[in-house]
Parts: sequence; C-alpha cells; structure tokens
Amino acid sequence: MSVNLSTKYLGLPLKNPIVIAASPLTAKTEWLERLESVGAAAVVLPSLFQEQIEHDTEQLTRVHETGADSFAEALTYFPEPQDYRTGPDTYIELIESAKKSVKIPVIASLNGTEKGGWVRYAKMIQDAGADALELNVYYVAADINMSGTDVESQYLELVSEVRKSVTIPLAVKIGPYFSSVGHFCRQLADAGADGLVLFNRFLQPDIDLETLETDSRLILSDPFELLLPLRWTAILHGRVKASLAITSGIHDVEGLIKALLVGADVGMIASVIYNEGFDFVAKMLDGLRDWLTQREYQSVEQLKGSMDQENCPNPEAFARGNYMKALVSYTSKPI
Repeated sequence: MSVNLSTKYLGLPLKNPIVIAASPLTAKTEWLERLESVGAAAVVLPSLFQEQIEHDTEQLTRVHETGADSFAEALTYFPEPQDYRTGPDTYIELIESAKKSVKIPVIASLNGTEKGGWVRYAKMIQDAGADALELNVYYVAADINMSGTDVESQYLELVSEVRKSVTIPLAVKIGPYFSSVGHFCRQLADAGADGLVLFNRFLQPDIDLETLETDSRLILSDPFELLLPLRWTAILHGRVKASLAITSGIHDVEGLIKALLVGADVGMIASVIYNEGFDFVAKMLDGLRDWLTQREYQSVEQLKGSMDQENCPNPEAFARGNYMKALVSYTSKPI
C-alpha cells in the first residue's frame, strides 16, 4: 500500500509537506511551473515590501517634479506618476500569473511597516487571487525606549487589523527574539493568525574593515539553524490553535522528517534548492516516502507530532532540563 504524503497547512489541502519558502526562486512563473513539476506542494511568493513601493513612488515623483518650473515643455518630459508601473502592480500581476500557471496553492507574502500599508496591500493581494497570505514581520526593535510589551502589542495589532480586512488564510512569520515565544505565539493565534512560520532569519550586518562601512549580505541558511525551530515547534504543537511551518535549516529529507515529527504541518525550503537544484525536491519526496514505508507508517498525518514535547520519550530535552547532561557529556570527552 502506498504511503499518503498529504497534509494540511492553513486549512489548505496539500499533496505533500514541502513548501517553497519566500525567495527569488518563486519570483518567475516559469520557475513556479518547474517547482510544481518536481513535486512542490505550495509556493510562497517573494515578499512585497512596503518600503520599496513607497521609495519607487517617491523617486518617480521627484523626477517628475525636477525642472518642472523651468519652462512649460518640461511638464511633458515624463508622464504623470500614476502612469508608471509603481506600487504593487508588478506583484499583483505575479499573483495573477502564478494562479494561471500552476495548480498548487500560491501564498503571497507581505512585509509592511505600518498598519495602513499592511491592510491596504493585504486587500489587494486577496483580490488578486492569492490562496493565503504570509505576514513577514521583519522588525528589529532598535529603539531602546520601546519595551518588549510595546513590540508585541505592535505585532498583535497588525495581525488583528489584517485579519479583519481579509478572509483568506493568514500566516505570521516571526523571529525567535521574544522573552516568551510560546505565550506570544498563542496571542498571535488569538489575534487571528491561522498559522505560524518559525523562524524569520534576520539580516545581520557585518563591518568591512577596508572601507569601514557596514556590509549587508544574505547568507544561505545552515542545517544547524533547524534546531531552534524544532524545539519551539515541539513545544507549541497541540498547545496553539494554528498551523505550524518550519522555515529555517531544512537541507535534506532527514530535516524534513524531524520537522514533521515535532508537529510541523509543512517544511519550507529555499537554500537547499540554491545548493542542489530544483530536482532535489523530488529526491526529498522519494526519501520521505522510503523512510515512512520502511517504518510502516501509512501517512504523514500518522507521523506528524509523534515526537512533540508531550509525546516524545524525553520531554525535558526540549526544555532546560538536559542542559547540564549535554554539557557534562561534552566536557568529559578526552582532549
């Protein structure tokens, strides 16, 4: 009997638990078609950044106004700003094109900076036909006058307002830097999040010692990064009323299986495709199917959550209880 790889994420039925994370990989319809052909169950489009929209519009307005007072003909140099393809037009077209090109669910991603922008663009994304929306909350609390409570309140207000404005499933992608991740995740679900994506990878600026300038570069994820979302997914599963997705550090089928074991509904991948190519999706699915068959699992659903904190043989391993044991076992090794 064949193994059933299907799962559900955000209430959406998926043929398997592999979702392509928001990245440039999902920015072109021909790539989306390729990803579908190798077995991807859903795709998350690259984030629509509110800052970029506002920057583009501002720049075009400045160009249009420069020299306008010089002489009358100057006004005909450039068309009116509204005639340019600024704002979310290109992103909306990507959603519409994606929906025509692939049959798998298309999840849009929105990164806003203020409540009005989130709500406005979320409505446009829904109207364009996206199957779901992922709020990519990329916020570094650099204002030392802002308390942790203030930061969390800002997140919760954003989620609540977007939830009121759209009816499609809503996921929230967050970072791990909260004093009580579990409690905050529960609050996000109560505010209207249908799913939680763990965790956002914040860009960490470096310093170039030659130019003495900050150097911001994107580094692909590392398999070691899987451990943190594994822990929190295991803790949250069964305790938070929301779908769970792991999006950091899944680089092989073993990582995907671990994500499912602790309770993730899906594993989101991107970096491994950059390293191994599109066809690696199919290899991961073959590996998942073989692993389940060898251990006589009948479905992904049977596997899912069987090693969360409540069900695993050693629940303390996901808390601090095993810290000393791990430390002593390492320091006792001969040098």
